[in-house]
Amino acid sequence: MEIDWSIAQANLTSVVALCFLLGFLAARLKSDIRIPEPVYQFISVYLLLGIGIKGGHSLKGVTIESFLPAASVTLALGFIIPVIAFYVLARVKALSVDDRGAFAAHYGSTSLVTFTAALLYLENTGIQVEGFATALLTLLEIPGLVVGVYLGSRASQSRVNWRETATEVLFGKTVLLLTGGLLLGVVTSESGYESVVPFFVDTQSGLLALFLLNLGYIAGSNWNEIKHVGLPVFVFAIAFPIFAGTLGALLGTLCGLSIGGSTILAVLAGSASYIAAPATVSIALPKANGSLPLTASIGVTFPFNLLVGIPIYIFMSTMFSSLF
Repeated sequence: MEIDWSIAQANLTSVVALCFLLGFLAARLKSDIRIPEPVYQFISVYLLLGIGIKGGHSLKGVTIESFLPAASVTLALGFIIPVIAFYVLARVKALSVDDRGAFAAHYGSTSLVTFTAALLYLENTGIQVEGFATALLTLLEIPGLVVGVYLGSRASQSRVNWRETATEVLFGKTVLLLTGGLLLGVVTSESGYESVVPFFVDTQSGLLALFLLNLGYIAGSNWNEIKHVGLPVFVFAIAFPIFAGTLGALLGTLCGLSIGGSTILAVLAGSASYIAAPATVSIALPKANGSLPLTASIGVTFPFNLLVGIPIYIFMSTMFSSLF
């Protein structure tokens, strides 16, 4: 079995991927095409709430029996992935213990935009995904942040304000809007959901493209940060997502998820946060160099997943599905 490179080509030439590349190139060419900060924040709120509402509506047809195995595996990944990341990075001597904790929090958490791009791509190619996919995103978001902070603070003996950290993790924009959107989607009637579909669903691809244009610009502007620790972090930012994504695809298949569901779990496991994690790390691990994991996440891991990772995760999920 080989990777279907037509899938990779289609992903590479999608509007959202090309918008990211345009933003990156613009930044390297010193051309300012940044989206104004208030507009950027509006789009991030829109995506978080919209994905939550859509996922909550899909949850209506889901049984607890079908959801529990996937939820259990997702929570397990939320604890396993940051631990592995933390100890793998011990080999990078340029990173302090706090830095490693920050990386573990970023890579143990998830990327909403990578998830959204993968979900839209799978839907457009006719690959079905379980209705509880957004709930898995929310479940994986929290433990990765907590475990990463705990490892960094415990090993460096840094004092963490856990009350403030817990407030940021549980009530920060990402988790609150995703969870709130899920509840709204579950509670609202069919007619209530249909009334917001034109805004929250039909225009999602266009606003995602704008969001990625700005992310590309941010990645291009901060690209030189990766030189502070050099090649090892660059390699980690590509190799670790492949490892974590493969683990997600394997466990997703073993717990009974479809190819689409296993792919989404692989995408979640192989992605890295650049919204929730930076805010949490700045509060809990102030001694860490927060720009390093942020740059690795948004400048290396995110484009890798967007352009190459998603086809790899589809291949892995398909292969494991045929084996098991």
